[in-house]
Amino acid sequence: MPVFLKKKEKETTGSFLRRFTRRVQQSHVLVEARKKRYHRAEPTKRQKKLSALYRIEKTKEMEKLRKLGLLKEEEKPYKKYR
Repeated sequence: MPVFLKKKEKETTGSFLRRFTRRVQQSHVLVEARKKRYHRAEPTKRQKKLSALYRIEKTKEMEKLRKLGLLKEEEKPYKKYR
């Protein structure tokens, strides 16, 4: 719910700013925005399946490279953190 205010005649900028801040606090706009700020949607079934398939494919590829001797045992492949 947006907050709309117009400056009254002969109203100072300071008093208008105070009135605006009070109205914003009363409307709980900032509270709701802060709640939703870091919200992440849960992955869908399709996204989970694709992620699992990708992970399995990469694991097989790394194992193949280890067997061929192209990848040392100590080396860990780059892992993307989310």
